[in-house]
Amino acid sequence: MEDGSAHAEGHDGDRDQQGGHGRRYGYDCDVLVIGGGIVGLSTAYALTRAAPGTRVTVLEKEPGPARHQTGHNSGVIHSGVYYRPGSLKARYAIEGAAELVKFCAEYGIAHEVTGKLIVATGRDELPRLHALVQRGRENGIPVRELGPAQIMEYEPEVRGLAAIHVGTTGVCDFGAVAARLADSAQASGASVRYGAEVTVVDRRAWGVAVRTASGEVVRARALVNCAGLQCDRVARLTGDDPGMRIVPFRGEYYELARPGLVRGLVYPVPDPAFPFLGVHLTRGVDGGVHVGPNAVPALAREGYSWSAVRPRELAGTLGWPGSWRIARRHWRYGAGELRRSLSKRAFATAVRRLLPAVTDADLRPATAGVRAQAVLRDGTLADDFLIQESPRTVHVLNAPSPAATASLPIGREVARRALRLLRDADGDTR
Repeated sequence: MEDGSAHAEGHDGDRDQQGGHGRRYGYDCDVLVIGGGIVGLSTAYALTRAAPGTRVTVLEKEPGPARHQTGHNSGVIHSGVYYRPGSLKARYAIEGAAELVKFCAEYGIAHEVTGKLIVATGRDELPRLHALVQRGRENGIPVRELGPAQIMEYEPEVRGLAAIHVGTTGVCDFGAVAARLADSAQASGASVRYGAEVTVVDRRAWGVAVRTASGEVVRARALVNCAGLQCDRVARLTGDDPGMRIVPFRGEYYELARPGLVRGLVYPVPDPAFPFLGVHLTRGVDGGVHVGPNAVPALAREGYSWSAVRPRELAGTLGWPGSWRIARRHWRYGAGELRRSLSKRAFATAVRRLLPAVTDADLRPATAGVRAQAVLRDGTLADDFLIQESPRTVHVLNAPSPAATASLPIGREVARRALRLLRDADGDTR
């Protein structure tokens, strides 16, 4: 994308009067959504339901939906047990998990409510496991505490000192969910355009105009930025300073050659100092078991391998002060993740803490994902979903996991804000 100093041509002269809706400027749509991942498509879906007749356009730079975070993850429907009570992540994950199961059932999308184990393998993890029990109860999530023998009743090959069982966790095909959201939004009148990369944004008092890489100009009354890995760049194109940068972290997965070793979902006790949940075992809707992810810095926004390097994007990451502060603060953690990235043996050793029977040969490389992690200037990793508003614009600036789980309530919230912008604009022009 071009930098934020670039602008599309203004269209102040292209105006006409239309009934009681105030002045119009030759708008192509009422709300323009940038980003065709699950959050952008859920927003379009919510807009068409909350305000039928609202003209909605989604622009997605890839040739189809869900090509990045939505389509590159372990497919887990999160329960909300990890997240701070009262936070958006907690509220939306809990609400979203239940809604997502209903949505999948209604539309015949592959899913299963499997439950999961969170297993402590060392005594130093027991206080953190107990804290998760308390957090789950504060969030209203049913949690059952297990001893070593009870762990084996759920997962005969898994070993641990203690565990908790969270019954509301499940798995689904998030790519299929995103595709269904797109279809449903289009059936209600929305336009979803693929292969439409936004390169220029011109925001004026009357609305927003964007230009795509093909030269097409789309004019809207309000803009919603759901660009995921590119969301901070889109925010700067509008002229806003988002106060954060996306620092991409690649999550590398293996597939288990002996999927019979795992019945469901098995997680380690997470380190609360870092936003990643650690290497876990996930039986997906296809019956295969994914192992991972780790978390290593990606060398490009869409850097799904070490060979994917974009010097300009890497320079942008390295030029952000928060990146260096993260590195200083978490270098030991990062060194361990890097070692597991470069050594399959080291990765397998980490997995054996939970699953002693696994061998190096059991791990087959699988597709990686990239997490769009918002990092503040001081090096703080944004812990909650981050949604900001500015004139004519709503920016979704931090929506990594569990955003796919929480996508339906996130979409409603973003839609609510966008519709309020339209109402406010109508009031200004009457």
